[in-house]
Parts: sequence; structure tokens; C-alpha cells
Amino acid sequence: MESTKNKKAKLHIRKGDMVRVIAGEDKGKEGKVLEVLIDKNRAFVEGRNIVTKHEKPSAGKPEGGIKKTEAPIHISNLMLIDPASGKTTRVGRKLNEKNKLQRYSKKTGEFIK
Repeated sequence: MESTKNKKAKLHIRKGDMVRVIAGEDKGKEGKVLEVLIDKNRAFVEGRNIVTKHEKPSAGKPEGGIKKTEAPIHISNLMLIDPASGKTTRVGRKLNEKNKLQRYSKKTGEFIK
């Protein structure tokens, strides 16, 4: 029996991709993926899912105050924007010329990155 802890999950979204939010408060809005949390199946998208955090004044931050930051969004609520066409697309994997698995757009059939 193989251990699944050492295997790295393959997600359809990576850091740096342009995505559209397809569900939730920011539905229909686009942004760039800042970070992907593979173990939690979530991603941080630039300027989306903004939450307000209250910070108490401390020795390190004497001003304290209210801070707005991005919260992670579940991967299932994000859809990749095809770099070639600019429309949302599903993502597949197939072998490229060098026999390596690479992501491709199911709408246009072109490889992504």
C-alpha cells in the first residue's frame, strides 16, 4: 500500500494563474493567484474574498487598528482563464513533445505555460 502523505496533489490552478471566481460573494470577478494551499485545496486570489481583521495594539505594533486581507477561496470555486482566448476553461493534462505531463486548455487545446 502506497503512502499518500508524500505525494504532491495535482491541482488545476497554480500560483500566477489568472482565475475567475465562479461561486460566492465575489462571483464573476477575476484575479491573479497569489498562493495555493495544496493540503487544504484553497487559493489566495489578489483582491478577492477580502476579510477584516481587528488588531490589538502591542509592543511590536503600537497603532493596532483594522486590517483588510485576502482570505483563501476553495479551488472548486475558481476557474482558470485561458491565456490564449481570455475565456474560462477546464483544464486537462496530456503529454507534450518531451513526454512530460503538462496542463492544457480543453477549450482551445493549447498548452498552458
